[in-house]
Amino acid sequence: MPFSHGAACPPSRPATHRATATMGETPEPSPQAPLAVLSKVELRVSCKHLLDRDTLNKSDPCVLLLMQSQGQWMEVDRSEIIKSNLNPVFAKIFTVDYYFEEVQKLRFEVYDSHGHAGVGTHDDDFLGGMECTVGQIVAQKRVTKPLFLKYGKFAGKSTITVISEEISGNNGYVELAFRAKKLDDKDLFSKSDPFLEIYRIDDDRSEQLVYRTEVVKNNLSPIWEPFKVSLNSLCSCEEKRKLRCVVWDYDSRGKHDFIGEFFTTFEEMQKAMGENKVQWDCMNPKYKIKKRNYKNSGVVVLLDLKIHRVYSFLDYIMGGCQIHFTVAIDFTASNGDPRNSCSLHYINPYQPNEYLKALVAVGEICQDYDSDKKFSALGFGARIPPKYEVSHDFAINFNPDNDECEGIQGVVESYQSCLPKIQLYGPTNVAPIISKVARVAANEERTKEASQYFILLILTDGVVTDMADTREAIVRASYLPMSIIIVGVGNADFTDMQILDGDDGILRSPKGEPVLRDIVQFVPFREFKNASPTALAKCVLAEVPKQVVEYYSYKAFPPRCPQPDTPDSNLSSPQ
Repeated sequence: MPFSHGAACPPSRPATHRATATMGETPEPSPQAPLAVLSKVELRVSCKHLLDRDTLNKSDPCVLLLMQSQGQWMEVDRSEIIKSNLNPVFAKIFTVDYYFEEVQKLRFEVYDSHGHAGVGTHDDDFLGGMECTVGQIVAQKRVTKPLFLKYGKFAGKSTITVISEEISGNNGYVELAFRAKKLDDKDLFSKSDPFLEIYRIDDDRSEQLVYRTEVVKNNLSPIWEPFKVSLNSLCSCEEKRKLRCVVWDYDSRGKHDFIGEFFTTFEEMQKAMGENKVQWDCMNPKYKIKKRNYKNSGVVVLLDLKIHRVYSFLDYIMGGCQIHFTVAIDFTASNGDPRNSCSLHYINPYQPNEYLKALVAVGEICQDYDSDKKFSALGFGARIPPKYEVSHDFAINFNPDNDECEGIQGVVESYQSCLPKIQLYGPTNVAPIISKVARVAANEERTKEASQYFILLILTDGVVTDMADTREAIVRASYLPMSIIIVGVGNADFTDMQILDGDDGILRSPKGEPVLRDIVQFVPFREFKNASPTALAKCVLAEVPKQVVEYYSYKAFPPRCPQPDTPDSNLSSPQ
């Protein structure tokens, strides 16, 4: 299969990778996930003996990572561009979810980049590709394979090496800020252009690049941008593991000049927490031997160090976070007269209708996480007593001061008793109920504690009428401690409802503002009609733990009763 060609690479700035630990925790495999992520895996890439496509300089390589999805190769991410280098070690760390029960095919493509023009679209820019699976890399930990051009032709002696590391579930990350002073000047007509590299020294004495800073031009006392790395990447969560830090003078042709190096550990770095600073002599071993009065080639200072714990869903639940459950039921006329056996609201004494099945399946899971077992139950799209005016957010127990019912059974009883008292009407407007729950969630947010998270279950028989207002309400709600589950009941065409579920793209408000988090899950009930009740619950609730963690991570709210957050507790987390 011929290799595809990608779009433009990012600007040619030395590696600045995402701190993968900030993306949320790796969930434990649980019965609530239909396909549980076993773990997240970090992939590091290097190449040797790449083809030289440039006439005057060497190739400027960039790696694209693609993953096969439904038979199509989709780009996942891409590395930085390394100038004029046929043996690049990329600082970019690729992060992928690892599913034990899936064959996950990966493809790495290496291109010769052309500055701001990015990756070329011609065969001349393609330096080679390699295919493998996530499972192969995880099993072998280090995979080295030859690169191939199109039609199975070897790309000379080019090889690519991929190293994998699992990110542990309780892994944290560290934020570091470095500067240097009085570095040696390696340039004749200007000052050095320094950058810093940090390497972890593994048990086999091999060195693994952890991070490469940006280049600070023409400056012997540079201040580098603060950066974040996972504790797993930095020191394998072992604070005494040796680290090698190297300062280079950048050269656009790839022949960087060595300024100096120093060795340290994460244990030593931690002295920089708070107001303290730690500094090291940047040493050039050759100068130390040759020069009698040699002191150093400059000083590197760690200005600040912050340790961040990455909490899991269970951390928040065990810290006392309550999951408050609200159900909203569609009482529009399209459901049919409840007295008619064809109605979706028909109460059959021998078998619950689809509304009740969906309500009980999801509610029974949620009630385990709510200590008072009281659920808000709302209705929309009906004319209600006493004036029989249309309402889109009424309490089905008809108590406007307290819409809560005692347990799932209380919701079921209120639903059954309200049906004879209301007139099914319309339209199908759900924005008012989303906004109502959002107002309660906003009050909770002001406590600045991880004490209550809200799940809104909307049961509806058709596509919402107020789509623009609903999109706007969801965007607003994405900034609050809440998630929305929409279950489509009946046989309507729910195609237009998929727009609310961010799985196929980013949901935006009518003005174009994107959601902060993907908080909506939509499923048609008919897909689970013949399945067990737990199948529906698994599907619609699978995303909730991740959404809870994403919200509290974004707000930087720790669990209310966390374990002592010390460096040692971070590093001694079970692997």
